[in-house]
Amino acid sequence: MLPGSIQITGEALSGAEIKDICDSLKENSVRLLSVRGCQLSDRDFGRVCRGVAESHSLAQLNLNLGVVSTIGRTKQLADALKANRSVQTLFLHGSPLLDAGLVTLNAALSTHPSLVSLDLGDCMLGDEAVRLICGMLPPDGAKSGLKELTLSANPAISSQGWARLAIAVAHSSQLRVLNLDYNPLGDHIAGMLAVAVASSRTLEVLDLEGTGLTNQSAQVFLDMVENYPTSLRVLVLAENDISPELQQQISDLLSEGEEEEDKDGEARGRSVTPKEKPAWVPHSITGSKRLGQKGSTEIDITHALFRRDHFYSRNRNTNFL
Repeated sequence: MLPGSIQITGEALSGAEIKDICDSLKENSVRLLSVRGCQLSDRDFGRVCRGVAESHSLAQLNLNLGVVSTIGRTKQLADALKANRSVQTLFLHGSPLLDAGLVTLNAALSTHPSLVSLDLGDCMLGDEAVRLICGMLPPDGAKSGLKELTLSANPAISSQGWARLAIAVAHSSQLRVLNLDYNPLGDHIAGMLAVAVASSRTLEVLDLEGTGLTNQSAQVFLDMVENYPTSLRVLVLAENDISPELQQQISDLLSEGEEEEDKDGEARGRSVTPKEKPAWVPHSITGSKRLGQKGSTEIDITHALFRRDHFYSRNRNTNFL
């Protein structure tokens, strides 16, 4: 039988439910586990972490919205991830990690053999955390790293921290999706990011919704996509002080570039490469986000992966992936 999924949102989990989750993890019968916003005791959280450590089937783990609420739980999660080899996507959005929490998690995250998508949005991170995150974006020729990174709503990160991240992004050999929405970036940092995008050979999606940008930033991005080859396919600029005309121009140019690349491939009689149509699908950019509708990345992730949460009420979902 193929692994299924367990998705529970905003519930106080009973001992019986924790046992069911742990048994499923140990039996390798669950591929996606989401307990976002759920309340459980420290003892039960430890039991779940031990199940994660033993699981060989778990690919997606969602602990969003305060489940990892203390440094003690952060240490338990770190120990679980050190033993686990299967998790590809980890959601910690809305967890009060602080820099100290990421220091605790760093060794487990940076050495995990399968992790490609990490959501650290609204985790109260600062510059020290960014320094560690940059280590998960290795340059060309180094070890594999993250393909998708979410750092939404971490306003404590300084311009120096964002500059460090921009340099890492420019040289990353893996990163395809970067979500920085709802951070007070401003035009200066956006300029740094534009240089990083122009340098990157892999970045396809950049989310800058609600980051305090103006037409100045938009003009820089317009010049970039108009005059220089780039891998960028989606640039989200909604909820900024940018004219709709400039946003539309950028969107049209990005769309034209993708269409021309597809036509060139067809004209040469070659099949579409994995880079152009990857089997790995980003989790955080949904149709609503592409259209620039207001909402944090965490909500969009939930919509993409857990859009039927409202049907689950203390029930184990056995949908198969």
